[in-house]
Amino acid sequence: MILLGACAGWSLITAAVHDGRPEGVLLAVLAVAAGHAVGRVSGALLPVAAPCAGAAAGLALAVALPGLSTGPRYAAPLGHAGGTAALLALATGAACCAAWATPVPQVRLVLRVLAAGVVLTGAVLGSAAGCVVSAVVLLWSLAVGRVSRRGGCLLGLAAVAALAAGTVWALAGDVLPGGLTQVLEGRLTAPRVASWQDALRLAGRNRGLGVGPGRFGEPGSPAPQTLSADGRPHSAVLQLAAEQGLVGVFLCVAAFCWVMYALWRGPRSTPVALTAGAALTALAALATVSNALSFTTVTVGAGLLAGWATARPWARDGLQPQPRT
Repeated sequence: MILLGACAGWSLITAAVHDGRPEGVLLAVLAVAAGHAVGRVSGALLPVAAPCAGAAAGLALAVALPGLSTGPRYAAPLGHAGGTAALLALATGAACCAAWATPVPQVRLVLRVLAAGVVLTGAVLGSAAGCVVSAVVLLWSLAVGRVSRRGGCLLGLAAVAALAAGTVWALAGDVLPGGLTQVLEGRLTAPRVASWQDALRLAGRNRGLGVGPGRFGEPGSPAPQTLSADGRPHSAVLQLAAEQGLVGVFLCVAAFCWVMYALWRGPRSTPVALTAGAALTALAALATVSNALSFTTVTVGAGLLAGWATARPWARDGLQPQPRT
């Protein structure tokens, strides 16, 4: 709560200095906090049913996503593609967490079939990124069933998120080898890379406070006009660096690290914690190359999944909860 409060407070400070618009950041912080609170409560009362219902809801929202967001739709890989892929990854993670939480083999099989259905839905919707990340989360969940120590795996997931963010930063700074730069730019599109370069230049000139929340690409602001239709750099880390300076980036990274720490110390079983960690890492990687965190449904889903994976199920009939293995 201290970290979330600091994220909200810093956005207000930078907005006051540069006459920015912090409403988007405040809404995202509120969505994560509310989702986490609901996830902790529902995960304690219904450790299987709650994430199962969340997976079904996430799947339905991914199918209906274009109708849930105002503004124009943008061609892939910009626009709603990042939000759709993020919802599919979170839905897969929730279904797999519910599968590991139930002691009934038949129910576990049904929930894994649901997770596989989410993967196939990504292919049907034409979301290559959503299909890939959902499949990775499902395979990871199946592979960690016999893992007893979660610390090393969570460190590996954090390293994956750091590698994704570092690659985007290096690509924007044009410090990668020429051949690798051309390959990545071809896959990520030149307009997106150009907007990342604009964001990095702004971050270099405004390391302390940034240019203010919501001011990237705004007419009449010091931010350059980006080539994306919505005026965003389509990278959470670079947008934070440009609009809120290095402090904003640090607070976002600290929040992600705290989630990994909470999963490490949480009371749920190791497969549940590692499955949720994989889904949240997939979301972090998607957020570095898209505007996935601009959708309230995604931020609420991230908070819910983190809450379900760290909730302590209540003992029933006077029985004490079993210690984690």
